Amino acid sequence: MDLFENLSDNQIEAVKTIDEDLEIIACAGAGKTGVVTRRIINILKSNPDVLPENIVAFTFTEKAAEELKSRVYKYGESVLGNTNGFANMYIGTIHGFCLKMLQEYIVQFQKFTVLDEIKTKLYIEKNYNFCSMPDLGLKIYRETNLFLSVISTLNENWFERDKWDEKTRTAVDKYKDTFYRKNYFDYSLIMQEMLNQLENNKDFADIILNKIKYLTVDEYQDTNTVQFKLVSLLAGKYQNLCVVGDDDQSIYKFRGANIMNILNFEKEYPNAKVIKLEQNYRSTSTILNAANEVIRHNTGRKEKSLWTENGEGEKIQFRQFDSAYDEADYIVSDIKDKVNSGKREYKDFAILYRTNAQSRIFEEKMVVSNVPYKIVGGVNFYARREIKDLLAYLK
Repeated sequence: MDLFENLSDNQIEAVKTIDEDLEIIACAGAGKTGVVTRRIINILKSNPDVLPENIVAFTFTEKAAEELKSRVYKYGESVLGNTNGFANMYIGTIHGFCLKMLQEYIVQFQKFTVLDEIKTKLYIEKNYNFCSMPDLGLKIYRETNLFLSVISTLNENWFERDKWDEKTRTAVDKYKDTFYRKNYFDYSLIMQEMLNQLENNKDFADIILNKIKYLTVDEYQDTNTVQFKLVSLLAGKYQNLCVVGDDDQSIYKFRGANIMNILNFEKEYPNAKVIKLEQNYRSTSTILNAANEVIRHNTGRKEKSLWTENGEGEKIQFRQFDSAYDEADYIVSDIKDKVNSGKREYKDFAILYRTNAQSRIFEEKMVVSNVPYKIVGGVNFYARREIKDLLAYLK
């Protein structure tokens, strides 16, 4: 297989740019996964001395990691003729990488277990009295979610602890000590400990920094401040950092994402090459023109413009309703009409909503209209624990 087959000029340039810092601005539908995949294979093809274990790629989710892995193995077999050592190449989340390195090279963390968000909440509820938090030096937090949000934010900005007051430092230290005594990590503590070890454990830092010769970070617009600092440390020795993202697709500010990481990349890495992938292979020009008209009003963004060769396509339909019930009635009726006319099948439709609670009205309307449906990434409204509990109480 030709490594550069069916690629645009900008995509080819991105694949070929391997021995310098690189920023790839990948607009929606621009084929970024294919570019990242081929670039990784090109690194191995062009540098016989580089081993798969010297390559690290951070993805935003485990699902994205699995997709990238499958493509890397496919192209590795096709272009290189084998995938020897590919199992030693790290492709996954940044939290997963930090945990793997800490447990692989530091004895005290080998028995540590990571508590996910739900288990962390349960542990905190069991071990702290949320009606009385003065001993932690914080305000009174009666909600576990709020408490964890504060603690997580402080943990992920641990490197700025010199700016905190004494009570705040005491609170975070007590939280950390409580977890460590049980051999537990939460996700924010993993990041904190990785930074701590890289900055204060020379033997550990030498192993990790010598190991990583090529670092790729996907969805860079969604990284937070502590991840930015960590990435800078990991890529500091060999200066072969490749970040991939699009500031216009940044939607995780509420989770701590710092849009300035991607907007200021050229300032932080003045010698980096910047390549824009603006051709969209997924949508029609009507869709892209509408997107461009909306996005161009954003302030503080990198200038770019999506385009496609896919043709104009159907026009966008817009409807405005007085209530959510009217909206659900129209959408479900429209779906049913198109299916009954033979133009579409039920599987052709998807309904996107902003919050899970909005599914209830659509579910009720579909049940009444006898329209089959499946909730993706969530639970049927009336099957949710809090709703079942409330209904049971009312009955």
